[in-house]
Amino acid sequence: MSRFVHAYKYRHVFGQAAKKEHGYDNVKVSGSAWDTNIVSASGRYISVNWNASGAVPNFSHKLPDVIPLARSHAAPILDTDWSPHNDSIVASGGEDGKVMIWKVESSALEDLGQDHWVLEDFDPVAIGQVFFHPTASNVLTSASSERIVKFWNLADTDCPRSVLTGHSDTIQCLAFNPTGTLIATTCRDKKLRLFDPRAGGEAVRITDAHGGIKGARVVWMGDLDKIATTGFSKMSDRQVSIWEAGGLGSVKTITIDQFAGVVMPFWSDNGILFLGGIECVCYSKSNSDGNIQYYEYESGSLFALAEHKSPDPQGNLVSDCEISRACKVSGSSVEPIAFIMPRKTDSFQSDIYPAVASSESSLSASESVFNGGQSTFMPSAPAPAPTHAPAPTAFSAPPPVTKATPVLSRSELAPVPRPASPVVLTPPTQVDDEGKTTVSEAEVNRLNSELCAAREKIRNMELQVAQALMEA
Repeated sequence: MSRFVHAYKYRHVFGQAAKKEHGYDNVKVSGSAWDTNIVSASGRYISVNWNASGAVPNFSHKLPDVIPLARSHAAPILDTDWSPHNDSIVASGGEDGKVMIWKVESSALEDLGQDHWVLEDFDPVAIGQVFFHPTASNVLTSASSERIVKFWNLADTDCPRSVLTGHSDTIQCLAFNPTGTLIATTCRDKKLRLFDPRAGGEAVRITDAHGGIKGARVVWMGDLDKIATTGFSKMSDRQVSIWEAGGLGSVKTITIDQFAGVVMPFWSDNGILFLGGIECVCYSKSNSDGNIQYYEYESGSLFALAEHKSPDPQGNLVSDCEISRACKVSGSSVEPIAFIMPRKTDSFQSDIYPAVASSESSLSASESVFNGGQSTFMPSAPAPAPTHAPAPTAFSAPPPVTKATPVLSRSELAPVPRPASPVVLTPPTQVDDEGKTTVSEAEVNRLNSELCAAREKIRNMELQVAQALMEA
């Protein structure tokens, strides 16, 4: 065995349940048996599959017995998804075969039913999953019991703009890659499929996934070009597997436990995979664990970090080093859970908050999945006529200087600092007896001292900016 313990960056992250007054009580959760998420959230709102033909608006703490519901569905709601580009836009799919888009206005909850668009299939079939496109605006994906996936342009909802086929049984889960150019699905036929949504039709890659007959879930692992799936083995053990997106080759499979509930995977951009048991929404406490496990992914392996244990079935606070937040459905309540990194909070901890996807859409519907099956995104403006490019020339970089880094000086009299072109400083040299060129030791020491001073100034400026942001 190795003498050294793997250096987990998030080894000491722990889950902390919110106080009761920060949650929602008296929630009437839907009893539908469809394998989808009961609760979903945006940066401003939380949606719950209500035990009625509607959805729940925003209330604080305990909900009244009678509340205004968005009652445009004629059957129970099976899934909801919030737009990644607008925290007030949510899509819902129900057993009545309809997909509806809602714009939630906090000032007029009673008029929610009037502000929506209806997307109807040709046949009344149940809509199991709905997902917004991660990068293109006004693009919605729906999966139905017809065993197909449809793409809709919300500006023109007369017919689906693209259809994915080839599933031989019920579609259990679907997920986009970060750019929206690929989509992965799991199916009851125990297959993992990869589709190009711009081309439509059959899957471009298919492989055998988990061998169990129970539900499987899929999630993309950010920009790592890998896919994580959860499911069951032939012996009914709960598993999590990592796949290469290029060829759908299995990288790693881990057996979790032998509970009966479906495992729901959630990926965080800081490299943590959260696994929540479907027991979080069961109604019999004796048949649930209510726990959330999380793993750190590095170098092709999953390293177990910790487990948030709960006796009940089941926007980050930067100043408290909160790296993620989950909403857990527990019987008749919705409980927020914060995952916190135990660090000092006197300054901004930039190393635990990586860059994440922007809420601004980068493409329109016509530029993404509806561009005639192109393999790359098409620009909004027509491309210029092709011209012959000049012959490439080799780039000649300046020779490196030993133990010296160029330092740029800025005039203190300038009113506004402007970016300057890089300047390469060539220190004085001398020729030794053998004819070799060397740098004087005094000059090297001077440049090193200037470099240390510059780094100290940069560090102080970063701390000042972080402190100003926290005070604001």
